[in-house]
Amino acid sequence: MSRTPGVLEKIQIGEVSERTGLFLRTIRHYEDIGVVGPSERSTGGFRLYAEAKVRRLALVRRMRPLGFCLEDVRALLDVLGRLPDAGGPLPESDKEANSFVRAFPDARLDHLLAAHE
Repeated sequence: MSRTPGVLEKIQIGEVSERTGLFLRTIRHYEDIGVVGPSERSTGGFRLYAEAKVRRLALVRRMRPLGFCLEDVRALLDVLGRLPDAGGPLPESDKEANSFVRAFPDARLDHLLAAHE
Protein backbone atom coordinates (compact mmCIF):
# COMPACT_ATOMS: atom_id res chain seq x y z
CA MET A 1 0.00 0.00 0.00
CA SER A 2 1.43 3.39 -0.94
CA ARG A 3 1.33 6.09 1.67
CA THR A 4 0.61 9.73 1.14
CA PRO A 5 2.95 12.00 3.14
CA GLY A 6 1.14 13.75 5.97
CA VAL A 7 -1.84 11.37 5.89
CA LEU A 8 -2.24 9.15 8.93
CA GLU A 9 -2.60 5.49 8.13
CA LYS A 10 -5.73 3.72 9.33
CA ILE A 11 -5.85 -0.02 9.82
CA GLN A 12 -8.60 -2.59 9.51
CA ILE A 13 -10.17 -4.44 12.42
CA GLY A 14 -8.10 -7.61 11.88
CA GLU A 15 -4.84 -5.78 12.47
CA VAL A 16 -6.40 -3.95 15.43
CA SER A 17 -7.25 -7.35 16.89
CA GLU A 18 -3.68 -8.58 16.41
CA ARG A 19 -2.17 -5.46 17.96
CA THR A 20 -4.49 -5.27 20.98
CA GLY A 21 -5.13 -8.94 21.67
CA LEU A 22 -8.88 -8.34 21.55
CA PHE A 23 -11.21 -10.63 19.63
CA LEU A 24 -12.96 -9.17 16.57
CA ARG A 25 -16.30 -9.79 18.24
CA THR A 26 -15.17 -7.85 21.33
CA ILE A 27 -14.04 -4.87 19.25
CA ARG A 28 -17.40 -4.84 17.45
CA HIS A 29 -19.22 -5.07 20.80
CA TYR A 30 -17.27 -2.07 22.12
CA GLU A 31 -18.38 -0.17 19.02
CA ASP A 32 -22.02 -1.24 19.49
CA ILE A 33 -22.15 0.02 23.08
CA GLY A 34 -20.21 3.22 22.37
CA VAL A 35 -16.94 2.48 24.17
CA VAL A 36 -14.62 2.79 21.16
CA GLY A 37 -15.65 2.79 17.53
CA PRO A 38 -13.75 2.96 14.26
CA SER A 39 -12.37 6.27 13.06
CA GLU A 40 -14.21 5.82 9.78
CA ARG A 41 -15.34 3.23 7.26
CA SER A 42 -13.82 2.55 3.88
CA THR A 43 -15.86 2.90 0.71
CA GLY A 44 -16.33 -0.87 0.91
CA GLY A 45 -17.69 -0.60 4.46
CA PHE A 46 -14.61 -1.89 6.31
CA ARG A 47 -13.95 -0.46 9.76
CA LEU A 48 -10.80 1.67 9.77
CA TYR A 49 -9.00 2.64 12.97
CA ALA A 50 -6.51 5.46 13.51
CA GLU A 51 -3.65 4.93 15.96
CA ALA A 52 -5.44 6.86 18.72
CA LYS A 53 -8.40 4.45 18.55
CA VAL A 54 -6.06 1.45 18.67
CA ARG A 55 -4.43 2.89 21.82
CA ARG A 56 -7.87 3.40 23.39
CA LEU A 57 -8.80 -0.22 22.68
CA ALA A 58 -5.51 -1.40 24.20
CA LEU A 59 -6.27 0.69 27.29
CA VAL A 60 -9.75 -0.86 27.55
CA ARG A 61 -8.13 -4.28 27.44
CA ARG A 62 -5.90 -3.33 30.39
CA MET A 63 -8.76 -1.78 32.38
CA ARG A 64 -11.16 -4.72 32.27
CA PRO A 65 -9.04 -7.08 34.44
CA LEU A 66 -8.77 -4.26 37.01
CA GLY A 67 -12.50 -4.56 37.62
CA PHE A 68 -13.80 -1.60 35.63
CA CYS A 69 -17.27 -2.04 34.16
CA LEU A 70 -17.70 -0.88 30.57
CA GLU A 71 -19.70 2.15 31.68
CA ASP A 72 -16.76 3.32 33.82
CA VAL A 73 -14.33 2.52 31.00
CA ARG A 74 -16.33 4.69 28.61
CA ALA A 75 -16.54 7.52 31.14
CA LEU A 76 -12.81 7.43 31.89
CA LEU A 77 -11.94 7.36 28.18
CA ASP A 78 -14.13 10.44 27.73
CA VAL A 79 -12.23 12.19 30.53
CA LEU A 80 -8.85 11.15 29.12
CA GLY A 81 -9.94 12.50 25.75
CA ARG A 82 -10.45 15.93 27.33
CA LEU A 83 -7.03 16.04 29.03
CA PRO A 84 -4.46 18.45 27.61
CA ASP A 85 -2.11 16.68 25.19
CA ALA A 86 1.04 17.45 27.17
CA GLY A 87 -0.28 15.72 30.29
CA GLY A 88 -0.88 19.04 31.98
CA PRO A 89 -3.38 19.55 34.75
CA LEU A 90 -7.08 19.20 34.11
CA PRO A 91 -8.71 22.61 33.73
CA GLU A 92 -10.61 23.54 36.90
CA SER A 93 -13.54 24.57 34.71
CA ASP A 94 -14.13 20.93 33.78
CA LYS A 95 -15.83 20.02 37.05
CA GLU A 96 -17.35 16.78 35.75
CA ALA A 97 -13.95 15.47 34.67
CA ASN A 98 -12.30 16.61 37.90
CA SER A 99 -14.85 14.90 40.12
CA PHE A 100 -14.74 11.73 38.03
CA VAL A 101 -10.95 11.48 38.19
CA ARG A 102 -10.93 12.14 41.94
CA ALA A 103 -13.42 9.30 42.46
CA PHE A 104 -10.93 6.61 41.41
CA PRO A 105 -8.47 5.12 43.90
CA ASP A 106 -5.06 6.72 43.37
CA ALA A 107 -3.15 3.50 42.69
CA ARG A 108 -5.59 2.29 40.05
CA LEU A 109 -5.71 5.70 38.37
CA ASP A 110 -1.89 5.97 38.32
CA HIS A 111 -1.71 2.55 36.65
CA LEU A 112 -4.27 3.53 34.03
CA LEU A 113 -2.71 6.90 33.27
CA ALA A 114 0.71 5.27 32.88
CA ALA A 115 -0.80 2.74 30.47
CA HIS A 116 -2.39 5.58 28.48
CA GLU A 117 0.94 7.34 27.85
